[in-house]
Amino acid sequence: MDGAITAPRFDTSPANWKGPMLERQPELWVHDLTETELADLDRVARLHGDRQDDLTNVTLKDLALPAMVTRLERVKHDLLDGHGVALMRGFPVDRYSLRQAATAFWAVGLHLGDAVSQNAKGHVLGHVQDLGFDYSQPSSRGYQTSERLPYHCDAGDVVGLLSIRTSKSGGLSSCVSSTALYHAMLDRRPDLAAVLMQPTWRDRRDEIPEGRDPWYQMPVFNPHEGRLFGHYVRSAIRKAQRFDEVPRITAAQEEAFDYLDGLANSEEFRLEMEFRPGDMQFLCNHWVLHSRTKYEDWPEAEKRRHLLRLWLGCPDGPEVPAMHVHQQGLNAAGRPAGIHCPGSTLNAPLEVVDGGAGTSDKRVKQPAG
Repeated sequence: MDGAITAPRFDTSPANWKGPMLERQPELWVHDLTETELADLDRVARLHGDRQDDLTNVTLKDLALPAMVTRLERVKHDLLDGHGVALMRGFPVDRYSLRQAATAFWAVGLHLGDAVSQNAKGHVLGHVQDLGFDYSQPSSRGYQTSERLPYHCDAGDVVGLLSIRTSKSGGLSSCVSSTALYHAMLDRRPDLAAVLMQPTWRDRRDEIPEGRDPWYQMPVFNPHEGRLFGHYVRSAIRKAQRFDEVPRITAAQEEAFDYLDGLANSEEFRLEMEFRPGDMQFLCNHWVLHSRTKYEDWPEAEKRRHLLRLWLGCPDGPEVPAMHVHQQGLNAAGRPAGIHCPGSTLNAPLEVVDGGAGTSDKRVKQPAG
C-alpha cells in the first residue's frame, strides 16, 4: 500500500480489542459485586463516612476490604496489563450520604493506586457535573458542561468514575481501544498513522506545573517498551493554537484527527455502556479512550447528574514514555502525577468546585443523600 511505514505491531496484546467483542463477553470486564463485597464497602462507608476532616486523611490502612481483595487484584491486572476496562456494578449508592459514598469509592480507588491531582487546586476527588461553563474557552473543562465529550484520555494511569445520579436523558458512556485504532490506521491509512506518531502540541489550559511551558508535546500513538501508548485530547490540541510559539495544525494532521475520530465513533470499535447509579467504571488511560454523549439534565438540583471521579497513579503500572513524564511529572511512587501545580495541596472537596486555574471557586451545594 502507498505510504506504508515500518512500525511495531501489537496484534496479540489484550489491549487490542474491538467493542463488539467485549460486548459479547461481559464476564471479562463487568463485575457484579457480591453481598460480602458490598458488606466490605458498607463497613468502610459507615466507619469513616461521617468524619469531618478531609478525605485525604483516610488512608489505605484505614480501608481494609478483605472480601474484595481478589476481585480488586484482578481488576488492577486487567487495567494495567489487560484490556484496560472494568465496570463494578451493584453498589447501593442511594443508601448513603455523599461523604459515605465517596469514602467507599475512595477505598476502592486506593486499592488500585494513589489518587493524584485533577486540576490546579490539587483536587483528588473530582465532581463531574454541568456547571454551565463555555467549553470553547481555553480554561474550561468538558466534564463541567453537559456537552458531548469526544474520545480522549485523562491524566494518571487510571481514571475512575462513580455514578451518584444520572441525567434525564443522554450522557451515554463509551470507550475504545487506542491500540485497535492504531492497528486499523496502520492497515488502512498508514500515511495518517505516521502523522499521529509524531508529536502534537497540547494546551495545558492554564494549569501549568512548575518549570513547564503552558503547552506540552505528545504523539497520539507512542510505541514504548513493547506496548502502544495512546494519548489523544483533540480539544487540547485545538486550544494550543492560541499560542504563537506553537506550530500551526497541518492539513495532514486535521485529516488524521478526523480519520481517527471516525474510527473511534464507529460501531466497529466502540464499546457503549449504560451508567447506572452506583456503577464504578475504571479505565486505563494508556490503552483506552473514552467519550460521553451530550445530555439533558433534570431541572431540580437534587436530581441533577453527578459523578465522582478519581485519577490514579498505579505503582504496578507500566514504564511510561519520557513525554508522559514531562507532561505530568511523577508522584512519590514514581507514577504519573496528574495536574500538580505550584502551591497546591492534595485535597478532596465534597462540594462541586470549579478547580480551574485563574478562577475563583464556584461551589454547588450537594444534597445530603
